[in-house]
Amino acid sequence: MNISILKATFAACAIVATMFAPAQAADTISFTDDLGRKVEIPTKPTAIVSMHDSVLTIPLIELGVIPAGSHGRETKQGVPFIRSGKGLTGYDFDNSSIKFVGNYPADVEKVAAVKPDLIITTPWQKAPIDQLQAIAPTIVIDYNKHSDQEIFELLAKITGTTERFNVLLGRYEQQIKRIKRIIDTENITVNVIQPNKGQILVWNTYGNIGKVLRDAGFTFPQITNDIPMDDIGRFSAEKLQDLDADYVFATYRTDQLQSPKDTVEGFEQVVPGFCEYLTACKEGRMLVIPREEASSNSFLALSISAYTVLTHISGHPYNK
Repeated sequence: MNISILKATFAACAIVATMFAPAQAADTISFTDDLGRKVEIPTKPTAIVSMHDSVLTIPLIELGVIPAGSHGRETKQGVPFIRSGKGLTGYDFDNSSIKFVGNYPADVEKVAAVKPDLIITTPWQKAPIDQLQAIAPTIVIDYNKHSDQEIFELLAKITGTTERFNVLLGRYEQQIKRIKRIIDTENITVNVIQPNKGQILVWNTYGNIGKVLRDAGFTFPQITNDIPMDDIGRFSAEKLQDLDADYVFATYRTDQLQSPKDTVEGFEQVVPGFCEYLTACKEGRMLVIPREEASSNSFLALSISAYTVLTHISGHPYNK
């Protein structure tokens, strides 16, 4: 196993272990959530309501747990959907037993109607915690305090699906090994950038695509490494060339019916004729990919990102 991945796995296990403690009742366990609240939760929850679709619902489904209800988004026509749900898991509100409980904030009455025995929420979700707690045991998982992998492991522990989690993790580790075997990653620079309202946004590590690139050992520009972990850097047009790399990735939102053209137009708003100033673009080594696969908390999305990196870079070798 890669040493960096091994250390991350041990760290995740330590965090998970501190959040659980034995409870007196045989059918509950004490869980300390990210607000410091101790909550007695079922040892085997059977009707979970997830209050964040891409952060909580998707991993629950991948672990083999179908939530009784879930937060979701709505189209302009008012049709609810789980962001990246059908594309990554095959499940959505229209083809499963998962009930739509609202968006932001979720509808507390709809949550109650599902009759959950456990509610899992995040600080992002503004449905009042005291109202949710009055319906069922409610725990808060803060995705700003945990990596995607740690959230996955917490959910596996809560739902008794750790064995499934380990299988998914093992598959991912094998995919990273394959990339490192085929590509001389340490001698190739990469970056993930995004146009937004006249600026260029860069994360120290952007979602799945960023995790794959870092776990595989690629080198990022110093300007990206200088951004605090999980923070966002906002750069003006003058910094475009500093953000260049051998291979550059950007994303677009398919759930908003975007295409790569929308991202290209966004870059043009920042720097007209940007491709002439970005070597990776000018020489055909810039790739614009769907944001759902690049950012959703999903092992399948990680696999897709790993495959994309492998085929894009090894399939189009760049000789310095």
